Amino acid sequence: MHQEKIQEVINEVKKVVVGQDKMVNRLLIGLFTNGHILLEGVPGLAKTLTVNTLSKVLHLDFKRIQFTPDLLPSDLVGTMIYNQQNANFEVKKGPIFSNIILADEVNRSPAKVQSALLEAMQEKQVTIGETTYTLDKPFLVLATQNPVDQEGTYPLPEAQVDRFMMKVNIDYPSKIDELEVMRRMTNAHFASEVNPVLDKEDIFSIRNAINDVQIAEALENYIIELVFSTRFPEKYGMQEEAKYIQFGASPRASINLNLGAKAIAFLDGRDYVLPEDIKSIAEDVLNHRIILNYEAEADNVSTRDLIHKILEKIPLNKTIGAR
Repeated sequence: MHQEKIQEVINEVKKVVVGQDKMVNRLLIGLFTNGHILLEGVPGLAKTLTVNTLSKVLHLDFKRIQFTPDLLPSDLVGTMIYNQQNANFEVKKGPIFSNIILADEVNRSPAKVQSALLEAMQEKQVTIGETTYTLDKPFLVLATQNPVDQEGTYPLPEAQVDRFMMKVNIDYPSKIDELEVMRRMTNAHFASEVNPVLDKEDIFSIRNAINDVQIAEALENYIIELVFSTRFPEKYGMQEEAKYIQFGASPRASINLNLGAKAIAFLDGRDYVLPEDIKSIAEDVLNHRIILNYEAEADNVSTRDLIHKILEKIPLNKTIGAR
């Protein structure tokens, strides 16, 4: 039953979005595991369109916030407004009070605004005046950032980026997909209406089903070894890679690798995790949690390169030892 509804969601999104199957898959994983997603890619890759379309299919409250350099924290979370008629201050809630938040070009706003957003992501609550308000469930932040323009942007601090479950790099579409995009966008008669498929109860039910997916102890150990290899690469025989890593992945990486692998297994119709599930989600979970040094930049080494090396070198049957 769940699998049929999820496939229906994907089919509805495909009415509007061409290709980008990985992005849709990762957004669904975030939704079903209560994890926020950061989408990074050059302009025009349908990041905003995909999130917007998905929200329409989910029967959830949705707000899009365009982050700009003059945005204030109160524009996001709300503020106290003086009502002259009754001589009282009243709370005006901001767009953060919604189920799905699209934080468009999140790196275009200064640190105070980013901090307000990331605090809401972590605590699932907002304080306005002297009152703390709990955000509605589900609460999911899908943020986009453009890696091309550096002028007038405020890069997210590494410690705050860690609060995103995954950072998904969006690539250019294939020739066939781009041809279809061109045909659709130049056709005045193209209809982009989608139908709602899931509601809150469905989402919570799917979350419970993913929680019941089984993961073997050997695979749990494998996740721990992957994460520890980013912190102490020399102990894993990766002397060459060690010189590029400034900081390894945090414990959130272990948690999210586990959750992401379970979600991939569930979306594949299985109630157990395979090693391939962990490997397929590893890049998106780890690429914003491994902090490289200047030597890596000088040698043109990316986190993606290092993650692939780690996946090659860490054996599945390695057991946890004293570190």
